[in-house]
Amino acid sequence: MEVSGTRCSPGILPLVVVVLSPDTKEETVAWLLRRIREKQQAGGAELLVNRLHSEVVDKEKENPNIFLVAASCQRLLSGAEDLGLFKEFSDGSMRSFTCINSHNFKEFHVRRLQSKRILIQMFPLHDREELKRLSFKWYKKVKTSLQPLDDIRHYYGESLALYFGFLEYFTMALVPLALMGLLYCQFDWENYDKYVFFAAFNLIWCTVIFELWKRCSASLAYHWGTLSRKKVFEEPRPGFHGILGFNPVTGREEPLYPNFTRQLRIYLVSLPFVLLCLYISLYVMMIYFQMEGWALMLHEREPTFWTKILLFIPGVIYAVVIEVMNLIYRYAAEFLTEWENHRLESSYQNHLVLKVLVFNFLNCFASLFYIAFIMQDLVLLRQNLATLLITSQIINQFMEAFLPYWLQRGRNKMMINEVSLNVQVRLESDMNTYLGTFDDYLELFLLFGYVSLFSSVYPLAAVFVVLNNITEIYSDAFKMCNLFKRPFSDPAANIGIWQLAFEAMSVIAIVTNCTLIGMSPQARAYFPDSEIHLMLWTVAIEHGFLAFKFILAFLVPDVPKHIQIKLARLEFESMEALKKKKMFDIPVKSWL
Repeated sequence: MEVSGTRCSPGILPLVVVVLSPDTKEETVAWLLRRIREKQQAGGAELLVNRLHSEVVDKEKENPNIFLVAASCQRLLSGAEDLGLFKEFSDGSMRSFTCINSHNFKEFHVRRLQSKRILIQMFPLHDREELKRLSFKWYKKVKTSLQPLDDIRHYYGESLALYFGFLEYFTMALVPLALMGLLYCQFDWENYDKYVFFAAFNLIWCTVIFELWKRCSASLAYHWGTLSRKKVFEEPRPGFHGILGFNPVTGREEPLYPNFTRQLRIYLVSLPFVLLCLYISLYVMMIYFQMEGWALMLHEREPTFWTKILLFIPGVIYAVVIEVMNLIYRYAAEFLTEWENHRLESSYQNHLVLKVLVFNFLNCFASLFYIAFIMQDLVLLRQNLATLLITSQIINQFMEAFLPYWLQRGRNKMMINEVSLNVQVRLESDMNTYLGTFDDYLELFLLFGYVSLFSSVYPLAAVFVVLNNITEIYSDAFKMCNLFKRPFSDPAANIGIWQLAFEAMSVIAIVTNCTLIGMSPQARAYFPDSEIHLMLWTVAIEHGFLAFKFILAFLVPDVPKHIQIKLARLEFESMEALKKKKMFDIPVKSWL
């Protein structure tokens, strides 16, 4: 929810739409409304709620249980203080918001209450005028300037703004690699042994970019007031279930679930299932190599134009199968992680990310590792990498750019037409729900893998990824403004577990590129009579780069020095203010 300034309009300003099931019992509806309206002292949310007028609803799909929820100005202020939000103070610094100093703050926002399982939908309404302005700045005009990250953050929250900030940063970081790839193609393109310099550049590139991103991320988080925000106490996630009991920390009655039972589910069911899926992925890979060998045999027996085309068919089929397997596994991983019954949303996300990343990594890159280091066929490696990368990008562009645009053409453009509030609620309730940045980060993770691991043998990989990312920025912006409900604002200081995932991939990339260099004729020329010495030197160089990476991570602070100074100054001022408060609170008798 966003509320500008400290003055609120009189009456109800609808902020959130709550949709209950049409067959919800009236006593359940009355209980929920009472919980929303009651004072906080009585255990309520102390919010304002109105039922949507039934006469504007389609009679065939009539749902009488649609409500508009809002809050008074004072409730918004107290909610912001309870959450410990950091906002811009009048002197330009970022400070924790307090009601007593509300006149010194420029703007503020509060997060939603956790939705109940009886709810069908719960979403904040779009601000049509503000969304029009954001759309024009974001994607409706071709520009060479950067994205309006501050406007994105103001409308959608820090989590989504950080994703688009990372997408923009990743695209810009790829530009030097793409330019090198274009220059590299000007030389002897068919000589696959000329990749050593490019692999060496890959080593340095993937080592440096994420250290710089951490500093960029910290600067954005400080500017938005989330860098120093203390982590709030996590409530149980809506899907968590168990036997009712009392939480020893909060003293409240809530579902309790034995951790031992959860661990049994993880290690006796989820882990074997993941291993089975990895085995199936490897089995499918071996089928692909059999098809590849069959096509190569036909081409060598009677080379024609059609047999040359046939050489690419197995790779295209395998790329499509990879995308299908990734999608099916994703649904299975979500089901298993939900079944494990994690209490906190952070724990749920961590286990889901781990399951998905392990499978996607093996499914997408196992064939490339096999070709590079077992078969040691760099020509086939280049062909396979190009096929996988281009095919996956064509599929993703169709699903994320062309298909959403086609769907939008047949949709009522309620963001442009002047419609009543009730009609807006009905139209927005039919829009798709934005499921978060998980799939967006996963796509970037896989693209980074294609570029960092083996692009030295196919330098144009970075060029294709840059073009893909530029399209991704515009298609994602279009979808956020036209196809999705407005998501709840989610404060974030960084990209979370995905930072660790990208850094792990960069470590693997160092090992991969060093091994490719060790396999090159240039490196073998220095050790013509001793494979062992060549291997030892390759391992030594690899360990040297790994040491350089970890030393760089230690020496380069994640937070820029000027921001560290500002944060220390604010902490000092807070301590001084606390000392003065304690001094004035000392009873007079203590001075006698």
